[in-house]
Amino acid sequence: MAFALVDCESFYASCERIFRPDLKNIPIVVLSNNDGCVIARSTEAKRMGIGMGVPWFKVRDSFLKENGKVFSSNFTFYGDISARVMNILEGFVPRVEIYSIDEAFLDLDSLRQNYNLYDFGCHMRGLVKQWTGVPVRIGIAPNKTLSKIAINEIKRRNIPTSVLHLSNKDQIKNALKHTSVHKVWGVGRRLNDHLNAAGINTALELSEISPQNIRRRFSVVLERTVRELRGERCLNIEDDISSKKQIVVSRSFGERVSNLETLKPIVSNFAVRASEKLRNEKQKCSQVSVFVRTSPFNKNKPQHTGMKTIELFTPTSDTRDILTATKKGLLPIFRSGYDYAKAGIILNRFSNEQTRQYSLFKDPNEPKENTRFMKYIDQMNAYETQIYYASQNTKKWSPMKQNMTSPKYTTNWYELPKVN
Repeated sequence: MAFALVDCESFYASCERIFRPDLKNIPIVVLSNNDGCVIARSTEAKRMGIGMGVPWFKVRDSFLKENGKVFSSNFTFYGDISARVMNILEGFVPRVEIYSIDEAFLDLDSLRQNYNLYDFGCHMRGLVKQWTGVPVRIGIAPNKTLSKIAINEIKRRNIPTSVLHLSNKDQIKNALKHTSVHKVWGVGRRLNDHLNAAGINTALELSEISPQNIRRRFSVVLERTVRELRGERCLNIEDDISSKKQIVVSRSFGERVSNLETLKPIVSNFAVRASEKLRNEKQKCSQVSVFVRTSPFNKNKPQHTGMKTIELFTPTSDTRDILTATKKGLLPIFRSGYDYAKAGIILNRFSNEQTRQYSLFKDPNEPKENTRFMKYIDQMNAYETQIYYASQNTKKWSPMKQNMTSPKYTTNWYELPKVN
């Protein structure tokens, strides 16, 4: 049995370095929407003591004084680079589970008889770095939980190759001994406190507890974790990730919005994005909700929160139908005289796109529902929006503050990197 976990190193910061070799060894941080908090740090920034989630204004002066480089989040760029990395990994093995934007599990069972897995990991890491510019760590072990432990060991021991294969019991035991229980996959803060109170402080100590005892005192989920720490396989590659039950597209505004004519195109943009996500999930929805709210932290301003849900007679994934429902939902909840800080769209009540449910009664607003037409638009807008709907905000104004965004090097013809 063998699994590999491929983990992109400081992914957002690594993406920013791909077309900026001058940033090598320079501390880098990436900020959240509205440039509020630090959501990614390079190794150099971590050494400076920059914490994850720390408000940017608290560390800005000291970080810039040390010649650090800061970027607003560029998720279009990061998402495209992630897709390229995952596409490379899927070419190596028959089964890949994309766990997050910067992590993927690989099933190596079919390779064990013919390949040295450590050498294979080094070869795979080299190609990913050569073809995308993204450095990765690769932890190889008998199961998912231990592959996570292997990644922690690569970081702790600063292994030069960034590849580690935990292939025997002694190696696994040594790794577990040096892993705090809070770093075990699936052990959150509250569970960590309970385990510490029970005298369990390391992954090795947790693995030595009887699984039946763990199940009785805690849960069947932690029992599976203990069994995996012991070398058993309880979690397999998930080939078919379950479909989403809800889609939410929302943003906090860097600049307060008090005008309906300003708010409408912003909310329309959210509806268009939600519709694209819905089609990507191969689903239709029959419920569209719109919400707006003022900032709860601004006590000196009048407060208002509004939400309206529109029921659709027939499930749809057509952006035009969802935009129509969005307009109906926004108008009754908007109140003049309020400074809105956030708005969003929520899609609910999904059904498979292959099925169509008809109403017994005539729909007064017959849905447009043209799947082929939507497919063509999605293909044309895949990398950069070329077709807009009339109600959208086509100007480059954004309610978010993102004043330090790098170019969309790989997804926008006008922002391609230039070579002198």
